[in-house]
Amino acid sequence: MSSAQQLLLTAIRCDIDNLTHLATTADIVGDISRFIHMLQRERGASTIYLASQGQRFKTRRDTYRQHSQQAETLMRQRLEALSQEARPQAAARLLRRIAAVWYALDELDELRLAIDTFAISPDAATQAFNQLTSGLLAIVFEAADSSIDPDITRHLVAIFHLMQGKELAGQERACGAFGFTHGHFDEAHRALLNQLVTDQQRCFDTFVEFATPEAQQSWQKELSPRTLAGIYHLRDIACQRHSASQTPPKDTSDSLGETWYELTTLRIDSMKTVEDALITQLSVFCHRKIAQAEDGLEKAKAGPCRPTPAPCAHLLTLAGAQPLGDLTANALTSPLGRSLIELTQAQASRLQGLSDELENTRKALRERKLIERAKGLIMAHQEMSEEEAYRFLRKTSMDQSKSMADMAQAILDLSAMLKRKEDGHAR
Repeated sequence: MSSAQQLLLTAIRCDIDNLTHLATTADIVGDISRFIHMLQRERGASTIYLASQGQRFKTRRDTYRQHSQQAETLMRQRLEALSQEARPQAAARLLRRIAAVWYALDELDELRLAIDTFAISPDAATQAFNQLTSGLLAIVFEAADSSIDPDITRHLVAIFHLMQGKELAGQERACGAFGFTHGHFDEAHRALLNQLVTDQQRCFDTFVEFATPEAQQSWQKELSPRTLAGIYHLRDIACQRHSASQTPPKDTSDSLGETWYELTTLRIDSMKTVEDALITQLSVFCHRKIAQAEDGLEKAKAGPCRPTPAPCAHLLTLAGAQPLGDLTANALTSPLGRSLIELTQAQASRLQGLSDELENTRKALRERKLIERAKGLIMAHQEMSEEEAYRFLRKTSMDQSKSMADMAQAILDLSAMLKRKEDGHAR
């Protein structure tokens, strides 16, 4: 066997090793997905349990805790197998992520005991679950980042953003469950709810961008318009403003905590169906690529049996395939070139994102001031309460197909114009 053929066979075996590791990673992603889903249920139930002082969701929380523990056991077994590989193919960063999560998993029983004894607030418990889930999602991100196959990377990126969006939807479920069960949304929880809605939509937009057409169709099919309409209605109730001196809207009763939980759970379960299908497709795709690589290995082994090529055939083919003038251009498509370009693009994107986020924050503050000023005028001229003025402004903006900020500005402009006319008549 020639040295060239030996190098070729070694390269193909490396490809098979890498693809086999990616197939194992796909299985790990599946285990993490199931565990996160169970944790999300346990988190939501724990929030209602704590907010109601143990009056609601006790049995359901116990059931979800058992499901979480079962999923955790399976996930740990898979992660242990990865760490004990004779030649670990996982990148060092991925192994470090797994180690960090392992420490956090060991503290999960302490969190559950604190919930059992009401030694922790609903917000603090939710935050603890959030941190663990964030660590688990980081493992999925590292798996996508360490993949060397572009097609598999694309699958993993789509799965990661769907899982991240689903986690934000789970946090929204917990936040809403607390507010509705508590009977009141303060400014902090109202702002958090709005932020979670915005952030998860960004994740879902990225998911759709990287997902296959089949996954996109499944995404549209699984999300029930009726369920979404119910969630939008409850979001609207949660975000209604009212002063501390007023009683909360009648609809904001603790029974809505369960209604909110059930509707958001239906939505999250639909996302899980799409997520499961994506992970199954990823596993099939990995094994198909392994089979193709193994077939290529067998063909490469049979190379010497083929007819001897004409003299200089390989040299001429090599020269024709890579013209000297294209070397510089092709360097940009090499792994090193791509990594440098992608790093620069990522840095620019992060800076632009920070700038956009800052400008969006400033814009939101400006719009909020406009709405508050317009609301004050409505209260003064129409003898309305703060809540009635807010509803009036919102309904008027919807009727005229304008944003509330634009409607508020129109009211303020009209008020200034009328005031000038009154001053003119007075003179």
